[in-house]
Amino acid sequence: MFVDRKEELSFLEERFKSKTAQLIILYGRRRIGKTELLKQFSKNKKHIFFSADLSSEQEQLRQFTEAIYYETKDEFLKTQRFTSWESLLRYLFTRVSVSDKIPIIIDEFPYLCVSNPALPSILQKVWDSESEKKPLFLILSGSYMSFMEKEVLSSKSPLFGRRTAQIFLKPLPFKEIRQFFPSYSKTNLVYAYSILGGTPAYLEKFENGLTIEENVKRKILNKNEFLYEEPRFLLMEELREPSLYFAILKAIASGKTRLNEIVQDTGIEPGYKANKYLTVLRELGIVRRELPVTEEKPYKSRKSLYFIDDPFFRFWFRYVYPNISYLEDGDINYVWGEKISPDIDSFTGFVFEDICIAKIKELNLRNKLPFKAERIGRWWDKSSEIDVVAYNKEGKYMFFECKWRRKKLGTKILNELKDKAEKFVTAKEKYFGFFSKSGFSKELIRIAKENDNIFLFDYFSD
Repeated sequence: MFVDRKEELSFLEERFKSKTAQLIILYGRRRIGKTELLKQFSKNKKHIFFSADLSSEQEQLRQFTEAIYYETKDEFLKTQRFTSWESLLRYLFTRVSVSDKIPIIIDEFPYLCVSNPALPSILQKVWDSESEKKPLFLILSGSYMSFMEKEVLSSKSPLFGRRTAQIFLKPLPFKEIRQFFPSYSKTNLVYAYSILGGTPAYLEKFENGLTIEENVKRKILNKNEFLYEEPRFLLMEELREPSLYFAILKAIASGKTRLNEIVQDTGIEPGYKANKYLTVLRELGIVRRELPVTEEKPYKSRKSLYFIDDPFFRFWFRYVYPNISYLEDGDINYVWGEKISPDIDSFTGFVFEDICIAKIKELNLRNKLPFKAERIGRWWDKSSEIDVVAYNKEGKYMFFECKWRRKKLGTKILNELKDKAEKFVTAKEKYFGFFSKSGFSKELIRIAKENDNIFLFDYFSD
């Protein structure tokens, strides 16, 4: 099922129409939908699509030759085999003429570089000699985040200066998952998103006709299902010393978000070693580091908090990994009833904040806030925190609370937010916004109507 990606498809189509050579880098985490995006882009075009794997260089050359023959039907390729990447690439680029422009797509490019680390340099050499002669259109795609950023995109890469564009493919936004679960209520859509995130491959595993409980039990907690082992397999493929990374992720998922808390919980000493592991997890896009939105010197700040960036990994390390022994014995009902169900609203509350932040950024983009905000994000100090703060250099501030609770929000939370906002002594204008799972009390609705600096938002509206 292909959902959304309108912006990325439009961008690729625009670049494909260019009269100059295009070398586009597409990267993003596994299961995020890169291959499906490329197939969608190329499905109505003549194209050469090669998906690499971890086989030998000779086998990769053979498979790539077959992919070229499938499109060109050149009899030459039946009798001749390429013995080097340079000869294959020169043939490939030479075959593409101005009158017959076709996309050339290499999916999982890092796998090719495993079999031959010199491939980026070889590609750079051939690209430089051929791209000036004709409008080649080449897409390199990859899931190994650190490799793509360091060996393909960085200034030290042989391909630096050759790429004409790059697309970092992110998870689907919350508003798009309605297409996976058309019969779900907006509350259940939030639960589904808090568990699976915006990764298409995970969203496809849940069934629209099942409840959240049924889907979790059948699709995640069942030891024979794909999602049960997914994070383990991905991390073991990506990381050395996986047990240490697992310990860190389990600590973060349980609420240990400060570096010293993670060190104490995992026993990884000294602290700089844990920091090194956290850096690797950040490079992979699994963990994110957050600072108060008002922090002026982020690189020097000691106020860092660490969160698991992917909701499904967060769910897995909070509920699946710590309960493996029960699940291996098939005690699914116990894990759901005693570990997940009583805690699910607390767990969902954090992801609900992320949903609201995305909504606030969308409203800001559409000029639907009281002012144009320059920065939007969470805020905290030693004694208090505010779910979201948006502000600009003119001293205009908007403070938000995003509450995933079973009861309606009332005036108490408004007064509490106003008290916390008193700490922002430089604010010239203050506005207050609220998002709520269960709606708002009649009194809060009345106050919002009577005051032009108080706003009640619907997280689900278009």
